[in-house]
Amino acid sequence: MSSPPKPNLTPTKPSSNAAISVRNLRVKYGEREILHGINFEVPEGETMVILGGSGSGKSTLLRTLVGLEKPSSGEIWIQGKDFASIPDAERDELRKKMGMSFQGGALFGSMTVGENVALPLQEHTQLDDSTIEIMVRLKLDQVGLSGFENYMPAQLSGGMKKRAAIARALAMDPATLFFDEPSAGLDPIIAAGIDELILKLKKAFRMTIVVVTHELASAFLIADRMIVLDKGVIVADDTAQNLQKSTQPRVRQFLDRVPEPELTGEIDYLQMLTGDTPPQRQ
Repeated sequence: MSSPPKPNLTPTKPSSNAAISVRNLRVKYGEREILHGINFEVPEGETMVILGGSGSGKSTLLRTLVGLEKPSSGEIWIQGKDFASIPDAERDELRKKMGMSFQGGALFGSMTVGENVALPLQEHTQLDDSTIEIMVRLKLDQVGLSGFENYMPAQLSGGMKKRAAIARALAMDPATLFFDEPSAGLDPIIAAGIDELILKLKKAFRMTIVVVTHELASAFLIADRMIVLDKGVIVADDTAQNLQKSTQPRVRQFLDRVPEPELTGEIDYLQMLTGDTPPQRQ
């Protein structure tokens, strides 16, 4: 069985302008380690794109950053606080300043679009109903869905569902906004519209944005910086412009869409993650 790459164990000292600073982060599922001691920072107001193939650990990293997974070890500094070790009540308060747009939208199908967007405000603020109604309309207008507050999610197209999910993520005016595959499942024209929306939000609100994607066109359009994950290790951390010129073999393979010459390494690694026995090749 092939071994995952060795991590860089030199932690980065959190910078004074870092919205997010990850230091020696390790995450395990049971006995299997998925992230192997990674380090990176996201400066205030910048957009960081996390790239990587299937099984690279990018979704696990995102889930850990927003508190849906617990680190095995290491530190995650968000807005000057170690998100992984602060008390639960303090962590919950910090999460109110974070917005998350899930890959499939994750809208509640039994609630209208407006009710979906209003939910965080109803749960976490003392605002009266009339104020919440005004804020819902503002958020929907910001994502191009003005007038759709009474529609049900089933009545929306795929791109509109993504926009509604972004409106809900914006409801609490977050300092940091997280996206999980914002362009997944969309045709190129609709996906380009989501990319433009992300750029618009960054310019308008100067928020810090973290995006997990495997869509290269979207990544190079919206990113200030990118990290590339390979089997739970960061193999590149650079500006979008510099990354395009990278000579790192795994980065070039990903960017140039070069297939693996053999599937053995990938099968061995996935077997390590899942515990499944791969089928015998003929």
